Amino acid sequence: MHNVIAINSAGRQGIAAARATSDEMLLEGIAGGNRTAMHTLYCRHNVRVYRFIFRMVRDSTVAEDLVSQVFLDVWRTAGQFEGRAQVSTWLLSIARFKALTALRQRRHEDVDQDDVLEIADDAETPEQALDRRRTSDILRACIEKLSPAHREIINLVYYHEKSVEEVGAIIGIPQSTVKTRMFYARKQLADLLRGAGVDSLAA
Repeated sequence: MHNVIAINSAGRQGIAAARATSDEMLLEGIAGGNRTAMHTLYCRHNVRVYRFIFRMVRDSTVAEDLVSQVFLDVWRTAGQFEGRAQVSTWLLSIARFKALTALRQRRHEDVDQDDVLEIADDAETPEQALDRRRTSDILRACIEKLSPAHREIINLVYYHEKSVEEVGAIIGIPQSTVKTRMFYARKQLADLLRGAGVDSLAA
């Protein structure tokens, strides 16, 4: 069985044309056995998928292996994509399932979400940099105190900038449930931050 990353060895002819196509068109090509289309889709989305998985499993080696598994699944099941969601949402759904399976095998679900939110600050002074670092550390610690379900929502909405509809598709829950979890996740995070002496996440 060839690792899907080995598709890099595919010829370059037609790659430029493939890059101009939509993800949906690439999947059609993949379903027909087009390795150039698979290579293009992989190049387009592998970093996003890796980061999403890594934030769940917190192990770079495991994350890299799971990314390969995700795209191997795409190679095998591209024809089953029904277009009900964006291709990127479909990919993260597969990635989430792989990551959760790996976590269960490790018998824990410590889905750590480091650096979910970045606090931007241009031309900061050393004092500001120290304060930002301290706030970042506090934020990280507070996020770790959220439940796995709430950390997952924060990750998808803030880091991956997914909509309520997309989050629902990835996790497999109704949009109303996504909104409810988001409300309580933000409320709990705000309470935790206030308790830690941080009143705002604004830069």
